[in-house]
Formats: sequence, structure tokens, C-alpha cells
Amino acid sequence: MNNTFVNGLALLESLALAERPRGVTELAQELGYAKSQVHRLLQTLTERGYVRQEPDTGRYSCTLKLWEYGGLVADRIDVRCIAGPHLQTLAERTSETVHMSVLDGAEALYIDKIDSPQPVRAYSRIGGRAPAYAVATGKAQLAYAPLKLVESIRLERHTPRTIATLEGLRRELERIREQGYAINRGEWNASVCGLGVPIFGSNRRPVAAVGISGPLDRLSPGVLRDFAPVVVEIGRAISRELGFHGQPAAVE
Repeated sequence: MNNTFVNGLALLESLALAERPRGVTELAQELGYAKSQVHRLLQTLTERGYVRQEPDTGRYSCTLKLWEYGGLVADRIDVRCIAGPHLQTLAERTSETVHMSVLDGAEALYIDKIDSPQPVRAYSRIGGRAPAYAVATGKAQLAYAPLKLVESIRLERHTPRTIATLEGLRRELERIREQGYAINRGEWNASVCGLGVPIFGSNRRPVAAVGISGPLDRLSPGVLRDFAPVVVEIGRAISRELGFHGQPAAVE
């Protein structure tokens, strides 16, 4: 492996993670490189447009070139390809129907699924839609959606359990943020319940949600509590592969 290339990447990573511009001496001490080596690497990165030198202090910081290329790569990532193996794992560990959905306005749009092997199971189809406030994967995304979107939703009661007031929805979304997952107890289809968690992208905002669903009499509150850590684990694993680190972005 080319040591110069590896050293250059390490230097670039150090600058990208720094909260302020860094000097040559500081970088050399942190990375264990000679100052002359750091200086040469910085000059190369500056010439290529990845780094700039602050004119007043002589210190170095990253430009937006990394962000520009990162955005191009992110646009080519299909969340379904990343999530596919994880959905299969979730299906095997729960034996329930697994869904992945994205928000389309105030609706949850199902973009992938794996059917439960059990004879009685929740019915759905890829391309199907449901009110986001009435299903678990939809609520998991709404919990981190802009307040303007949440407040614009026209709430309708689909079953006796449907959340039908804005104040009730706000409380539900706050609870989801606190516990890390959403539960649907017969709110869209009276005989079906589910559990969902958000999938976060590198911008720390939801790009999709993953969850399980099944008959109300099989997925009791106790069973859902037992499955919650499994679904949360899968959501986090997918999010990490999409570049998510840290905490979700603040709701605005």
C-alpha cells in the first residue's frame, strides 16, 4: 500500500473531524509525522482543492470539495440495496412480515417487504401507501420530520385506536423520540399492529424506516416489547452503513 496516499488520507480525515483550522505543528504531533511531511501533504491537498490555508493564521481546514463528492456518492446509494440483507435478518429473527417505507408527504410509501412465513400474516404490497400517522414505520419518520409537516397533516380516524388530534400526535411523536421506536396498535387496520424504527442518513435525518407487522392477537404488547431491541438494532445497522453517526438532527 502506498504510504504517502495512506498518510494523506489520515491527514484529510484529521482536518475533516476538527472543529477549527489546524496548524502544521499540531497536525504533525497528532499524527506522528515529520513537519516537513505534513507540509508537503497539505500543499498537495491544497493544490487539489481539498484543503485551504487560512490567510490570517496560516492554519489549514477542509474545503467543501469532500462534501460535493460525498453528495454525488450519496445520491447513487439505493437504501434498498444497503438494507436488503438486514431486512432478511430481521425476518428470520422475528418470523413476521418486514416492511421498509419512505415518507411521501404525509403518507408512508412501502418500498420493500419480506412476507412472514406464518399462515396468518399482515397483508401489504410494495408501492402501497398508508397514512404515516397511523402506521409504525410512518410514525417513526414523522417523529423527526419538520414540525410544519406534522402540523399540516389532515388527521382522520380509521379505527377506534387512530390518533385523531394534533395534540395526541405530538405526544405520540415525543414518546417515539424518547424510546427510539414506534408502535401501531390497530390504528390503520384494526386487526394489525406493528413496530417501526427510523433509518437515518449521513445528514442525521430519516431517509426511510424499517419495521415488522402482524396480527393483533399474535403481536401482543409483551411480544412487541421483546422484539423492540431487535428492530432497533437493525435500524441502527442500516443507518451506520448509510453514514449516520451521532444523534439525530434536531426537530425544527
